[in-house]
Amino acid sequence: MLAHIEWAGRTVRVEYEWAGAQAGPVLVFLHEGLGSLSMWRDFPARLASALGMRALVYSRPGYGKSTPRAADERWGVDFMHRQAHEVLPAVLDAAGVGDAPIWTYGHSDGGSIALLYAARFPGRVAGLIVAAPHVFVEDVAITSIERARTAYRDADLRDKLSRHHDNPDSAFWGWNDIWLDDAFRSWTIEREIASISCPVLALQGVDDEYGTMEQIRRIGHAVPRAELIEIEHCGHSPHRDQPDAVIRASVRFAGSR
Repeated sequence: MLAHIEWAGRTVRVEYEWAGAQAGPVLVFLHEGLGSLSMWRDFPARLASALGMRALVYSRPGYGKSTPRAADERWGVDFMHRQAHEVLPAVLDAAGVGDAPIWTYGHSDGGSIALLYAARFPGRVAGLIVAAPHVFVEDVAITSIERARTAYRDADLRDKLSRHHDNPDSAFWGWNDIWLDDAFRSWTIEREIASISCPVLALQGVDDEYGTMEQIRRIGHAVPRAELIEIEHCGHSPHRDQPDAVIRASVRFAGSR
């Protein structure tokens, strides 16, 4: 399905779909820096069904079948803040979610966006699940993102992304350019997330190539109602590497609220 929202001075197209249970609370999925609706595969339906929730899955502008970046558009250091404060509320309105509190599942950059949304709109979020979120910039992330640039230019990463994005250059360079900008090295959301009042489940793979356990530990320090889980034999994408473990942890977490 396609929705149209007003953002950044123009009308943009956003692809979205519903999955999981036919009724119940809404669980919004927020994808990673190179993700899209299709890259989640069946995980949103599996998790939402296990939780008895309706999954709302969408591709952010610049990704998937959503409107790509304009040719001269370069994302700023605040790009995740803008996604949380401007785009996500517009998507919820366009999808007809209404005013009921939602749950969110955010992965990587999507986890950061989920945290920022919960901090800005505390009454809208009943519970928050974040996997491999970024709350500050680590050297390990920069090193891996530099490797991704080489793989996109010189190997087959562009071909792989073209299966999930109508315009893979829009998705890749929007993300890669800003993460590797010197100005981004000081980016942090630790101050903002201290205002989060809802329960938070923060998951991190022990073998994550884009971040260390310090990411979720800082969430634990900042957010009073945070639960932290380290997942063995798991890299940057817990929903792909250890989906059953993520679903079990999420069901227990949601059931205890």
